[in-house]
Amino acid sequence: MTDSLATPPADNSPWAELFSDFRRHLALERAYSKNTAYAYALDTREFLDWCARSGTDPVTVSPKNLEDYLLQLKAQKKLAARSLFRKMESLKSFYLYLAVERKITVLPTRKFKMPHMPAKLPQWLTQAEMAKLLSYPAEGFAMLRTAAIVEFFYASGIRISELLGLRLESLNMEQGWVLVQGKGGKERMVPVHERALQRLRRYLEARSHKFGGKNPGSEIFLNKFGRKLSRVQAWKDVAALGRLAQLERKLHPHLFRHTFASHLLQGGADLRSLQELLGHASLATTQIYTHLERADLKRLHEKFHPRA
Repeated sequence: MTDSLATPPADNSPWAELFSDFRRHLALERAYSKNTAYAYALDTREFLDWCARSGTDPVTVSPKNLEDYLLQLKAQKKLAARSLFRKMESLKSFYLYLAVERKITVLPTRKFKMPHMPAKLPQWLTQAEMAKLLSYPAEGFAMLRTAAIVEFFYASGIRISELLGLRLESLNMEQGWVLVQGKGGKERMVPVHERALQRLRRYLEARSHKFGGKNPGSEIFLNKFGRKLSRVQAWKDVAALGRLAQLERKLHPHLFRHTFASHLLQGGADLRSLQELLGHASLATTQIYTHLERADLKRLHEKFHPRA
């Protein structure tokens, strides 16, 4: 992934300095995750390039200018509502920054009307699919690492960025807890069951054997050179394991987060507890999983109602 936070518009752009100031703000703003900051910087650079091409001053831009830009963007790139929503959020962040820095006195984004966001229900693996995946034999450093990653995803429901950032000192193996660094630098304690810890111990033994006598990184999951495993490599490894286990659907890290949440709810967990485990700032985010509760109610109604 190219780091757009370090890539301003072309040097001859009249807004290169303005963008540089904003990207420094994004890099320092702890309320944004690394991925969000990356996306906002990319969107803002795209907008400032458009301003340069169209002769529009972003500091004195009008709501109509922004509307024209977004409509043009939507038409040219055939943006879905979710993608358009992110572009609008990026612009809101940019102009809020300009207001805080007193470069503008009126927010041109104050009357933004967000597009209707259709409900996007999460996909998840069945318990049978998870059992098939977790029972696939794993030998050797790379396979043991992938198996431990999948088991840990399913045991904790953490995000891939959180998992790859875990350090050895984050783990309490005796009590079965892991300290997770979440979005915005917020920390939370997440329980991990013994079967996942057993799988992790096997990987850690292979890790110690591979890098014994060397000076590897302090992260738990390392690449073959002893440095922090990349998101891309973790994604590839998980997808490859799915193919080896002959699962029909393509695997990706976030699928396990949905699976974790879905299986907990199906087992009787409440939304508030699930919110804490997932590290959601708002319960509204967790409520995307309530369709599972409704599905179970429908199934029970059909099974037990005498007229169903």
